[in-house]
Amino acid sequence: MKYKVTLNNRTYEIEVEAGKAMLLDEYEAIAPAPRPASADAATMPETTAAPPVTATPGPAAVSGSGEIIEAPMPGTILTVNVTVGQSVQKGDVLLVLEAMKMENEISAPVSGTITQIVASRGATVETGSVLVVIG
Repeated sequence: MKYKVTLNNRTYEIEVEAGKAMLLDEYEAIAPAPRPASADAATMPETTAAPPVTATPGPAAVSGSGEIIEAPMPGTILTVNVTVGQSVQKGDVLLVLEAMKMENEISAPVSGTITQIVASRGATVETGSVLVVIG
């Protein structure tokens, strides 16, 4: 079987037979040149434009002081297991964050009372986004 593998803008042509691999050719990968814009749009083929991407509103501002729990990685909030005013112990699971098809439990680093929940179920968060505040 022959394969073409591109790694770090270098393309390698590889042949694999019965457990042996042999490099056939190596060359620089070249990206296709962008198409020039044409002044005559009537001669251009009809294309469907992608729908505009709308930015999701940023998280609510953190009010008050306390232990701020931030997202350790980008992902989607699957569940929020706490409510404002709820007392939590160190190690209690506050919420579940899905990242790269894995469910990650976000636990309380300290004992206290939930003073604010910034993240909501289904929300997409980035690394460092404020999720919960424990007072």
